[in-house]
Amino acid sequence: MKPQNQQRKSREGVVYSTSQNFDYRFSSEDEVLETLIPSRQNLKVMLDKKQRAGKVVTLITGFVGTEDDLTDLGKKLKSKFGVGGSVKDGEILIQGDFRDRAIVLLTADGYKVKRVGG
Repeated sequence: MKPQNQQRKSREGVVYSTSQNFDYRFSSEDEVLETLIPSRQNLKVMLDKKQRAGKVVTLITGFVGTEDDLTDLGKKLKSKFGVGGSVKDGEILIQGDFRDRAIVLLTADGYKVKRVGG
């Protein structure tokens, strides 16, 4: 059994209601309501070949915004480079080594970009 003080701490931030229509919702940090402007974004561009049969992909992470905006940015990059790729788990994967071109393109669009790795 928990001591009295720990029991109280585990319930902090919980609102109790006697209303039959009350629907308690947990807040989710993963849920993003709006996309930050490009100058407030801190994107990281790196190469990755883990679990990809030795093939190299350019990986762009750190985007804060809605899934739709991330998908649009991924489509734009893939079409500019003329290659395939995907957008999943909050990351943009572009087939091939396009680190330098991605950094130039994203910087021109106003994003803060950092090159990670060699």
